[in-house]
Amino acid sequence: MDSKSFFKLLTAGALSLTALAGCSNEGGSTTDETVSIGLHYELKGDAADYGNAELRGSQLAIKLANENEDYQFTYEGIEYDNGSSENEAITISQRLISDGVVGVIGPSTSAPSAATYPILNDAQTIVVSPSATANNQTLVDPDDPNSDVYEYVYRVCFEDSYQGAAMAQFAVDTLGVQKVAVYGSVSSDYAKGLNTAFTEQLEKLGGQVVANESYQDGDTDFSAVLTSLASQEFDALYIPGYYNEAGLIIQQARELGIDCPIIGPDGFDANTLVELAGADNLNDVYFTTAYTTVDASEKLQAFIDAYTEEYGEAPAMFAALAFDATNLLIEAIEKAGTTDKATVNETIANMEFSGVTGDFTFDETHTPNKSVLVVELVDGVQETAVSVTPE
Repeated sequence: MDSKSFFKLLTAGALSLTALAGCSNEGGSTTDETVSIGLHYELKGDAADYGNAELRGSQLAIKLANENEDYQFTYEGIEYDNGSSENEAITISQRLISDGVVGVIGPSTSAPSAATYPILNDAQTIVVSPSATANNQTLVDPDDPNSDVYEYVYRVCFEDSYQGAAMAQFAVDTLGVQKVAVYGSVSSDYAKGLNTAFTEQLEKLGGQVVANESYQDGDTDFSAVLTSLASQEFDALYIPGYYNEAGLIIQQARELGIDCPIIGPDGFDANTLVELAGADNLNDVYFTTAYTTVDASEKLQAFIDAYTEEYGEAPAMFAALAFDATNLLIEAIEKAGTTDKATVNETIANMEFSGVTGDFTFDETHTPNKSVLVVELVDGVQETAVSVTPE
């Protein structure tokens, strides 16, 4: 399959176009204009696994766009590493404005992302966040659900409250869980939001949190808390947090004889989880995600094959989200037929997007209307997946 046909398969149905040849430049001709897109990720630090995966996803999207003869512009990524630092993220956002980018993809995590929004929004520079899942993340005042939304800020992921509630729904309906022990991070709004949403939905469904323990990001020895939990009765262990600590918690929990289902959020979705926990310990483990390779569609399989050929490994969820986020911006530019940021922004707000992590439109907060998937790990490999909607 040639690159043009391959790219069309990956983006089939996007923008409700019959084909990408339906872009505004008639006849598929190109211009000499190169469009700069900021690729702003955590390439070092605690979130580096996410950031590097997302950078690769964005790079692949740009490569394929430039191979598509029907696209009228050429695209380049302006890459920056914030080192998982909010302060550095602020500095980089200012640099990207000076670089003249039309839009920015990233950062990967919620806190550095939120730090960039006021600056980029004021400069009318579009932001598409692949994985900034914090509740009300796109609102000017996240503490006020009635606050105005940032006009130029979007995300392609669902928010924490939705995935936390979805996991509680899955735990009760599918796993038959009633009593849950929670062992979550208190270092991030991400983890705390998940914990709150999960607990509220579990109790709404008649379940109960029988233990609620906490750890700090960066901790490595969880044996004391896990030893205490091992003496208690519960049907599942919920770990709201990132792969760095979750992998070690799972490994130590299994070694201490905690053999019940272990459930978690999309923060589990990293190759490093298997390295830290050990494949043998990743059985009867479930997590929420926006993407899975299980029962992949033809379009999704095309993405998986392209990514694997390019980087020598299969893509995780974060690579897929960044691929979608980057394509969303590129396709909006192509549909608008201009690099005028106000016009491109209006195009995004009204888009119907078809990506590898799902088809969606945006709600009033610029958050996508999309399903939550729960995947099961068997020996560290995704085995099954179901779609879950909280009641």
